[in-house]
Amino acid sequence: MATAQPTEPDLLRWATAGSVDDGKSTLVGRLLHDSKSVLADQLEAVTRASCGEGPDLALLTDGLRAEREQGITIDVAYRYFATPRRRFILADTPGHVQYTRNMVTGASTATLTVILVDARKGVVEQTRRHAAVAALLRVPHVVLAVNKMDLVGYEQSVFRRIAEEFGRIVAQLGIPEVTAVPISALAGDNVVEKSTRMDWYEGPTVLTHLENVPVADDVADGPARFPVQYVIRSGDVRLYAGQVAAGALRVGDRVTVLPSGRTTTVTGIDVLGAPAQLLRSPQSGALRLADDLDVSRGDLIVPAGALPTVSRDVEAAVCHLHERPLKPGDHVLLKHTSRTVRAVVRRIHGPGRLDLNEIGQVSLRTAERLAFDRYEDSRRTGSFVLIDPADGATLTAGMVGATAPGSPDAAA
Repeated sequence: MATAQPTEPDLLRWATAGSVDDGKSTLVGRLLHDSKSVLADQLEAVTRASCGEGPDLALLTDGLRAEREQGITIDVAYRYFATPRRRFILADTPGHVQYTRNMVTGASTATLTVILVDARKGVVEQTRRHAAVAALLRVPHVVLAVNKMDLVGYEQSVFRRIAEEFGRIVAQLGIPEVTAVPISALAGDNVVEKSTRMDWYEGPTVLTHLENVPVADDVADGPARFPVQYVIRSGDVRLYAGQVAAGALRVGDRVTVLPSGRTTTVTGIDVLGAPAQLLRSPQSGALRLADDLDVSRGDLIVPAGALPTVSRDVEAAVCHLHERPLKPGDHVLLKHTSRTVRAVVRRIHGPGRLDLNEIGQVSLRTAERLAFDRYEDSRRTGSFVLIDPADGATLTAGMVGATAPGSPDAAA
């Protein structure tokens, strides 16, 4: 019997965000250092590169030479670490407004986002922007880390004022849950260990919250979505390989193949080369179907009674990722799960074009029908990227059915 791939209930994907110099990299460095997740040779190298008496913990994540020289985070730095309770994949994202695309990249797969605020400055425009991006990307959990509390005398009133202002912002954006934590990343207060200098705070440390926040996949119990990545031919038998994007498929399930709309039955499931009765998100495997249908890469196999939208018209919120602007009339390639089709930008709501890092609302028309869900229902089958057909450059990241902050359709 095959060993099923883990559904990774003990794995948390999370990202940092915040304005410039709010201490994101220092927070991550403190987290790695105090949780004993830094190897001795790494710590020694960072200590040698530091200018002060102790190690500059920000250097544990600011790995690019330009980042070290400028003292800012430029690229998304991914780090993998574990505690006895849980494994983590974190994305330390830049704070500058010109790197908004990096924050979108880092948070797009995150279950939790930590938004840092400098206690001296309070909520600034970038704080609002990052909260809006977290809301747009449907990140389930948000942590407000009020950093540099040591520089405001660990005053409870400062923390409470910032937490209340941020709470009003996220309420307007529709973010359901926020946990506010007062910290000093430099001194280590409330990052891994409880602070003895803020005994008025009774909540969890950052690490305690990361270890205990629910990480259940929001699409694990939804309708099954199986994008076909590869067709395997073995004699007269065809198997359709891929990764389950949402839900689960079982032997005997009635399924529909989209966009053709043909219906059949799952007669077999292979996982790691051995038979299985169940294939659940995010497992990879191969399906055998009862009928000899024309199924190819890019098709989507779904339950016969739970179909997604099938259309050539796509309305979406997007973040533009390229120096070349996106304009109405542009011909692009649209990549959705394992399917890539030609498309044209019919309309860009508002300004009429999108420049690098800008977020907006677009209408697209594809050359072939696509099967997709709303992004709020499935982050995997509700997202796409636009690609330049001339050079293959990634232009834009999109979220089907989402509403861009500041657009006429956005909630007040």
